[in-house]
Amino acid sequence: MSKSKPDLSNLSPQTRLVAAGRDYAEHGFVNPAVYHGSTVLFPTAKSLHDRTQTYVYGRRGTPTSRAVEEAVALVEGGHNAKMTPSGMAAISSALLAFLKAGDHLLMVDTVYHPARLFCDGMLKKLGIETTYYDPLIGRGIASLIRPSTRVVYCESPGSQTMEVQDIPAIAEAAHKAGAIVMVDNTWGAGHFFKAFDHGADLSIQAATKYLVGHSDAMMGTVTCTAGTWPQFRDSYEEMGMFAGPDDMYLTLRGIHTLDVRLERHMKNAIAVAEWLRTRDEVETVLFPALSNAPGHDMWKRDFKGASGLFSIVLKPCQKQAVDAFLDRLSLFGMGYSWGGYESLAVPFKPHRTATAWTAPGPCVRLHIGLESPDDLMADLGEGFAALRANS
Repeated sequence: MSKSKPDLSNLSPQTRLVAAGRDYAEHGFVNPAVYHGSTVLFPTAKSLHDRTQTYVYGRRGTPTSRAVEEAVALVEGGHNAKMTPSGMAAISSALLAFLKAGDHLLMVDTVYHPARLFCDGMLKKLGIETTYYDPLIGRGIASLIRPSTRVVYCESPGSQTMEVQDIPAIAEAAHKAGAIVMVDNTWGAGHFFKAFDHGADLSIQAATKYLVGHSDAMMGTVTCTAGTWPQFRDSYEEMGMFAGPDDMYLTLRGIHTLDVRLERHMKNAIAVAEWLRTRDEVETVLFPALSNAPGHDMWKRDFKGASGLFSIVLKPCQKQAVDAFLDRLSLFGMGYSWGGYESLAVPFKPHRTATAWTAPGPCVRLHIGLESPDDLMADLGEGFAALRANS
């Protein structure tokens, strides 16, 4: 008698992460195989004509892709998902699937900067107009929706400056006007923020970050409701989107440990962020998981936890002092992306067009990894010493 399979719908989120994708494992192995393939052979001419078999061509799906797609949909709580070669590919493919010439897009002003470039470049060339809006607008988004508005795009917390959006209020207004809502859910990884429970129609992730979790693969995900799935799936196929099998496998591997990694990222980040609040060099810590921080009440209402990404605003100082701070750090690497096991620090200047950023000092984005918080605080302390010496 074969062993019965668990009903994942009745299990806790932590258990689902461990069991996700296992239906595609074979021959007793715990993990599914990595299928490298393009051509799929048909046993008969009839099967070739009818295309009734499960797999027909490598780009149209393999057991590897189906395992990770089902796992992502399970994490997000959506109907189905597709994988893309990067987070930016996930953003662009989702927008292109639902926008055409003459349409209007409402884009949050704090969006990931490459997505802004895509809106101001590619979408504009295609005759699609973008209006940027205040991330804290909430129900006021209704005043910006036009008859031609097809998509309202959110990112919560906001890229770099961490504003938490009122997704349920925005979704209610958008749906009333016949628009759909897309949410960049990378910070919450689909695990600490359930976008579909809060009104989203598509949830997008740069899976390069927390789903992969080890800084060794590029990947994006787009998860849909049952209503948006057919249109996105068809557009995805028309654009020839697909992701490499090895990177998909690494994404599935990361999903299995997502819960324990995020818990440690959150624990470490809160410890470091609380310490940063005590530093004379720091004006503000932008981390909604902290009590009395901007967006904390909304975060507490909607999120089940926090990741390791947040930002700090330094007290006014010269660029040379910030550079000295960064150069002195030894545990914090300087590099883009985040979500891996390592800690990172990068300076930034917020990109805004609909709202103003008025903080007086320079900004630094920190990703708190899996190192000891005590070691990370000591490293930052060395950086602050260099900052003071160069001020």
